[in-house]
Amino acid sequence: MNGEQSISVKDKSSQSDLLKIEPFKKHIRVTKPHKHKKYFEIVFLSGGTGKHSIDHQTFDIKPPILFFIRREQVHHWQLESEPEGYVLILKKEFFDQSNDAELSQLLSQIANLSCIALKEAKALEQLFKLLEGEFSQKSSFQKPIIEGLLKAIFAKVLTYPVNQPKGKTTNDTFQAYLEMLTATEDIKNQVAYYAEKLNTSPQNLSAICRKQTGQSASELLAEHIIKEAKRLLEYSSLSVASIGYQLDFKDPSHFIKFFKKHSQVTPKSYRQQLN
Repeated sequence: MNGEQSISVKDKSSQSDLLKIEPFKKHIRVTKPHKHKKYFEIVFLSGGTGKHSIDHQTFDIKPPILFFIRREQVHHWQLESEPEGYVLILKKEFFDQSNDAELSQLLSQIANLSCIALKEAKALEQLFKLLEGEFSQKSSFQKPIIEGLLKAIFAKVLTYPVNQPKGKTTNDTFQAYLEMLTATEDIKNQVAYYAEKLNTSPQNLSAICRKQTGQSASELLAEHIIKEAKRLLEYSSLSVASIGYQLDFKDPSHFIKFFKKHSQVTPKSYRQQLN
């Protein structure tokens, strides 16, 4: 693995902060592809132009606009004019320590969004401003105020029209399975491994996944592995064999067959097509 480079990981949070909000840095124009494996990020822009790429999709920045970046996703900015807005960082531990179940439920409904173009966002911008002000204050009532403002932001986001399937309730086991899959530091290519961690059987986990998405647990796992493989092929210089080992394939030839089965091309051909 000499000379190989993996995807860079940036961490804008401190170890003690489970939540952080700050104005979008005005000097930022162009960033290299990177990901934030420790937190979920929401970016609200009220000003600025350019492009924002999340995984394999590029969005034109036409404020007001919202972006949602999950911890396993690779993204980068190409800004052409001075940005204006806020960056909100949320760690899983923040929600684990909250007694407000509705807060996590609202988050689960926005967690799979990527971008929402807004027609008008004065109320939402004011909520972000209030949250920033409260974050900078230290008081005994800070936690409930911050949780209340977060709920207001999430609920407001959900009032905007997006091209996302609606009407499905999120099963706790299903949500936990998705969260485990996105912990990309240690991917396991076995549904049985995740089922055991979730105290259920592979058959029951598949039934839950089919009810939620129409896909089995193994299909969702394969989809996640292929997405991660494509990220590594595109954004890192890791060899095909190294990527296979990182994604829990004991033999590189098995990884190549798996990738070709789901992508119709070999990993090497996929990387060559990108170049």
